Amino acid sequence: MAEEKNFMKNVDIETRCVQAGYRPKNGEPREVPIIQSTTFKYDTSADMAKLFDLEADGYFYSRLQNPTNDYVAAKIAALEGGTAAMLTSSGQAATFFAVFNIATAGDHVVASSSIYGGSFNLFNVTMRKMGVDFTFVSPDCTEEELNAAFKPNTKAVFGETIANPALTVLDFEKFARAAHAHGVPLIVDNTFATPINCRPFEHGADIVTHSTTKYMDGHGSCVGGAIVDSGNFDWMAHADKFPGLCTPDESYHGITYAEKFGKEGAFITKATSQLMRDFGSIQSPQNAYLLNIGLESLHCRMKQHCANGLGLAKFLSQHPKVEHVNYPSLPGDKYYDRAKKYLKDAQSCGVVSFTIRGGRADAEAFMKELKIFAIETHVADARSCCLHPASSTHRQMTEEELISCGISGNLIRMSCGLENTEDLIADVAQALDKI
Repeated sequence: MAEEKNFMKNVDIETRCVQAGYRPKNGEPREVPIIQSTTFKYDTSADMAKLFDLEADGYFYSRLQNPTNDYVAAKIAALEGGTAAMLTSSGQAATFFAVFNIATAGDHVVASSSIYGGSFNLFNVTMRKMGVDFTFVSPDCTEEELNAAFKPNTKAVFGETIANPALTVLDFEKFARAAHAHGVPLIVDNTFATPINCRPFEHGADIVTHSTTKYMDGHGSCVGGAIVDSGNFDWMAHADKFPGLCTPDESYHGITYAEKFGKEGAFITKATSQLMRDFGSIQSPQNAYLLNIGLESLHCRMKQHCANGLGLAKFLSQHPKVEHVNYPSLPGDKYYDRAKKYLKDAQSCGVVSFTIRGGRADAEAFMKELKIFAIETHVADARSCCLHPASSTHRQMTEEELISCGISGNLIRMSCGLENTEDLIADVAQALDKI
């Protein structure tokens, strides 16, 4: 495994998309094998005991780990430049695990207010019920405002590289600087940018999450998530803040994760041994196999997604029936300078959001007239789709919360797939003409 990691450090990301994670030996299958088994057989109880004690590598029950999943997780770790990774059943599970792994009842987390509606609800409602407190700050807050949000019991900072659907770009340096000044990690959801267009670890992030359901899969075929650890955050240097990592885990034979697995492996090992063991939000091996197929073409697909996104954004920005366009790769966009700073060649994603002149009824009327773009609760796959966030993904929010996330009743989110750019523009043009 060490030889594999060293090899992948010396190849470009396009090669990692195709070859990282699984390197067959002599006579082994060329394709990632699907290990569709719940259990694994051993010759003696002593052999299995070593696995339960985390004294040996191996598998005993797929609720915790599965070889197929680990091959694909290793590829995602290589793409992000991390030291360890795990797959989860969904992006929501990845977000929950990443935060709950270090913040439990009585703790506090600082989060950007401009995040996916499902993540906002997870933090603001469900995890509050579990005793975890959250303070939401504007992604454009000042350094003083950001630092004022921290408390003595703050355990993490959370943000999105490119927020869904407001398309704000996170100021990595500002958020990382504040997190590290207070001795906590920065957790970043990198779903929209993918490691093709942004590698958050290079800008100070410590943990990265993904909804692999989106661009990584790329074909709307399977729900999944991933967590990647940079291996950079020194847990033992802040042992008083992270007792779950830095003191013995009596539910796992007294292991102290940060001591036994170091800063490179402690976070993911704990998340697997505790959270995956108890919640069981594992990704199926079949889904992991399909995800790997998507990853092999990720670098090719993102180019077309971005070309379509920019082409549509330019068209919308000049249309009289469009009030405002959000697309960070569009020159003149509020976040264009950040896109140039943090995103490769200022390329963001295939998602464009815009406000139509009029109100919610006008937005819904426009969407009804689309022929190529389908109305779906999805985003970021090969087929173009669109959504009215205030009526769907962010429906649970109050008007005040919607405004803080950059969402209005006339905001439309459009996800450009892999179709011809001019065909997508023509579809939007004819729909605008009918309202």
